[in-house]
Amino acid sequence: MSFIAPRSALDAMLADIAVAARADLAERPRRVAEALGAHVLNPDLLAGRPCPCCPERYIRHLLHADPAGGYAVVALAWRPGQMSPVHAHRTWCAFGVHRGILTEGHYRAGGGGEPMQCGSALRPPGATCHGAADPELIHRLANLGSAEALSIHVYGVPFERFGQDVNLVYAA
Repeated sequence: MSFIAPRSALDAMLADIAVAARADLAERPRRVAEALGAHVLNPDLLAGRPCPCCPERYIRHLLHADPAGGYAVVALAWRPGQMSPVHAHRTWCAFGVHRGILTEGHYRAGGGGEPMQCGSALRPPGATCHGAADPELIHRLANLGSAEALSIHVYGVPFERFGQDVNLVYAA
């Protein structure tokens, strides 16, 4: 008799993301966000996978790199007061909040090239969001709360290309 180990919560989420990431490009970000949404609130999602915060800035922890290079899944750990730069994405993306509350600021291009904030949204645990590669979808994520936060992000590029192929930074 052979024993088959139960699939972990992370493995289940990654399997659903793998299916969603094969959708047509126009549907892919939404489908990946739906896959995240089905799992992101599971308290066992990152069992055995420490994702500590960094004192200086938010930090990414690689959870999975697609062997074919089509996407990568990372956990972002945020201390209170930490935020991303104002940016758009050069690739499709999706994210879900696992714990804590993030604030997403929305921006539009200003007349002088400086992005102007035009709105914001609270992203509590379980919230998901997604977007296509679009230099006009400008935003910033921030942990404006008093507790650490953790979000799961999927970007449509290999992990080793995150530095040059994910964010189109407008302001620090």
